[in-house]
Amino acid sequence: MKIDKETVNKLAHLARLKFSESDAQKMTADLNQILDWVEQLKKVETEGVEPLTGMSEEVNVFREDVSKDTISHEDALKNAPNKDSNYFRVPKVLGNEQDS
Repeated sequence: MKIDKETVNKLAHLARLKFSESDAQKMTADLNQILDWVEQLKKVETEGVEPLTGMSEEVNVFREDVSKDTISHEDALKNAPNKDSNYFRVPKVLGNEQDS
């Protein structure tokens, strides 16, 4: 399969991208290179090769998930720079600037 200028323009439209003429030509060449590489990969003999689940031989060491109390709610709030009843107060980060 070869990518032509019309296909690049259609993909650009779907992705809401705009390319100059020279960028569209470069994108066409790049996409064709990628497809050629994929075609090369299809020719590789993979019969009997186990699929990789990770890129290293490392094995996860699992431990039992046990909860333990490290600090009480009240002690945590004692160090809060700003609190309201039983909650930490934090600056507003969402919304428009007129709301603050």
